[in-house]
Amino acid sequence: MNTKLFVGNLSFEVTENDLQDAFVPFGPVSEVNLMTDRSTGRSRGFGFVTMATPEGAQAAIQGMAGKDLKGRALTVNEARPREERSGGGGGRGGGRGGYGDRRGGHSRSRY
Repeated sequence: MNTKLFVGNLSFEVTENDLQDAFVPFGPVSEVNLMTDRSTGRSRGFGFVTMATPEGAQAAIQGMAGKDLKGRALTVNEARPREERSGGGGGRGGGRGGYGDRRGGHSRSRY
């Protein structure tokens, strides 16, 4: 059974091949995914390594957590399932842009 591991605190110079080479001593690696920024293509500093066996995954967690890879101490743990995101963008509320009811009007009586 495959076990997906989260690998964080990666140097921006780390490649998928570097991750593969670092994790294969602990057991067979099924897949490596390095997360990159959509607009720049640059590494986001984390990725996922899928180990082919649970034993390999546990050995990799114990063997790689805190280890140096290209100048950075790695964070390695079992990946959690991705949380559902709500659709739509924005997130601005209020609908009035923060100006209130009297924008441009008089707030005092004339008499």
